[in-house]
Amino acid sequence: MGVLAALLTGLSVFAIVIYPVIRRLGRRGFLVAALGPALAFFALLILGAGSLPVVDEIVWVPEIGFDLGLRMDYISWLFALLVTGAGALVLVYCQNYFEDGEDGLARFGSVFLGFSASMLGLVLADNVYLLFAFWEATTVFSFLLIAHAFKQRTSRATALQALMVTTAGGLVMLVGLVILATLGGTASLSELLAHPPTGTLAYVSVFLILVGALSKSAIFPFHFWLPGAMSAPTPVSAYLHAAAMVKAGVYLIARLDTGFADIPGYRETLVTLGAITMLNGGIRALRQHDIKLIVAHGTVSQLGLLVMVFGVGDPRAELAGFALLFAHALAKAPLFLAVGIIDHRTGTRDLRKLSGLGRRAPVLATVTSFAALSMMGVPPFIGFVAKESAFAELLEIGETLPIAIPAFAVALIGSILTVAYMIRFLWGAFATKRGVPASIIVHRDSPTVMVAPIIFVTLALIGGLGAPLTDLSLQKLVPNSGADHLSLWHGFTPALVASMIVLVAGAIFGFAVVRNRRPVAAVPERFSASHVYWLLTHWLDLAAVRLTALTQRGSLPFYLAVIFGVTVASLGGVIVATGSWPATLEFVTSPVQLPIALVMLIATVFALRARTRFQAVILVGVTGYGMAAIFALQGAPDLALTQALVETVTLIAFVLVIRRLPQRIGVTATRFNRWVRLGIGAGVGAVFGVLALVSIGARVADPISLQLPELAYTGGHGENVVNVILVDIRGWDTLGELSVILAAATGVASLVFLST
Repeated sequence: MGVLAALLTGLSVFAIVIYPVIRRLGRRGFLVAALGPALAFFALLILGAGSLPVVDEIVWVPEIGFDLGLRMDYISWLFALLVTGAGALVLVYCQNYFEDGEDGLARFGSVFLGFSASMLGLVLADNVYLLFAFWEATTVFSFLLIAHAFKQRTSRATALQALMVTTAGGLVMLVGLVILATLGGTASLSELLAHPPTGTLAYVSVFLILVGALSKSAIFPFHFWLPGAMSAPTPVSAYLHAAAMVKAGVYLIARLDTGFADIPGYRETLVTLGAITMLNGGIRALRQHDIKLIVAHGTVSQLGLLVMVFGVGDPRAELAGFALLFAHALAKAPLFLAVGIIDHRTGTRDLRKLSGLGRRAPVLATVTSFAALSMMGVPPFIGFVAKESAFAELLEIGETLPIAIPAFAVALIGSILTVAYMIRFLWGAFATKRGVPASIIVHRDSPTVMVAPIIFVTLALIGGLGAPLTDLSLQKLVPNSGADHLSLWHGFTPALVASMIVLVAGAIFGFAVVRNRRPVAAVPERFSASHVYWLLTHWLDLAAVRLTALTQRGSLPFYLAVIFGVTVASLGGVIVATGSWPATLEFVTSPVQLPIALVMLIATVFALRARTRFQAVILVGVTGYGMAAIFALQGAPDLALTQALVETVTLIAFVLVIRRLPQRIGVTATRFNRWVRLGIGAGVGAVFGVLALVSIGARVADPISLQLPELAYTGGHGENVVNVILVDIRGWDTLGELSVILAAATGVASLVFLST
């Protein structure tokens, strides 16, 4: 096991082990839980100081060359540090956020670490199928975290919404990954990006993958699930929706840029959807009264900016995108944590009810203001450095790539909205408002609750003041990009002018919104993606109810007719479409077969016309004994004996059962008349008969049955092939079936005992 596999396995095991620890220690157990991602963070720092990439190959199915590869290059390293570092800090915050005795603390800690391990696996995975497995694992864990307060209907509904949207996108992405891996002849992501397949099908697969990435990062038209997920506890919002889960889609887009940025429509799609998301999120953030929803819609807006910058598909834009991503995580996480502290202390997040908190909680107000300033792009924070870099690179790229010019324009307008809604957030959370009673502190937190926000904000400040050091780290992500180095001062440049315009215009707009909200409220909300989602799910429920009522009517003849009818139509259609008819047919190999077949046919006809159950059973048994006779004629006495014994036992069982049933066969109430049933039955027999003939004629290799005599002797240690098959194959098969029946019986018995 390599170092990456060991790191991932260790964090996964720790997620299980931590459950009894938190259950015993209560909220103090979160400090122990923070050790897991913290140790992983420092281990990753040590690995990053060495030579990258680090590769682990886990051989899984060597017969088909299927390996589970883990690979950490500098891009994976950055995301892994965000996942583990932010996870550790948020868990430290949890120690003060939750109260001892709250329901589900141990479950929350264990699921939180499980999500952290899944997210770490996602960014380290080099095998596309392993990446998808971790992708879906993060979806499941996020569902459990969002629905932490599962007794509340809102939590359940929003968690289900997030699950449905991201899972649907993930399934579409899986189709794209399978197609891409098939075309590329490998499941290695790094190899697919180094040697990308071409052609229409390859391009289609990339767009299918983008559907999954966009749904994960809440990009239009999937943007609606993230604000709804704000019903989750604040630590979940700070981690999943600021530093981890929603960055998964951005991570995948950054990866795809390497090999597929030049395919037709790639840049246009990402820039357009990113632009819509950024503007829509910024406007909606200005419409909210809940300060958590302001930050949530702001997150959607910034994700749109990230997708738009990465979507330009130029190495210089990618470097600016990584700087923005780093800055966003360091600013947005403490903003969410601050919202949690405000809610905890005052019991409300409604900015119309908050007043005077800045005076009562000066440390909280200062730290939150610093995070907001970084979010706005005010120097000397990392947010200013990153945003100026994005402006500069988009302007430069626009000289050769026209799509960068509208991206720059939208980034400028969206950043003005960012400044405006951040000003409104700070005013709403901390200002003293006329006519609003001063907020009463209903709960006093321990001073240590500020540890995590202070560390985040300090890193944002250091990242800006130490821009050359930040640049040195980020340049490794996109080597030889040709981008300008990150710096607090490049002189009077167009990018600096754009940054100043953003701050001045955003401040004017923000204070105007604070004074009079009409300009923003007047924007009509003509389209609500969330409303469309609930409408679609409602229609889906109605369709399911009607389809179930139509098909599940409690009639066994109807069920059999549907099953057999679909079988005849599908298999018959395939046979006719392919036309794989055998060249020659040998209907009879022995004259004796003819009278036996005639007897079986007569017995079948009379069985259909039988009026008593006993007659029908005897006649069906005749067909079985006739088949045994044919087996004997074909030189398979053991098989004939087995068939005869089975028919005898079945016949005895039927006779014993029908003694307790009415003697005569009644006329069943069914909509299908006798001729329809007769047609379906004849069709099934004809289709399977022809299918057997077609299958024999369609063989392209020698049948395995030719090897059975040797395998029975060498592998099964028996000279009788039939007996070996019955014992070594059918015996194990029967054992498996019995195990399934036992498990089902145990489950049913448990339900019975629980209900009684």
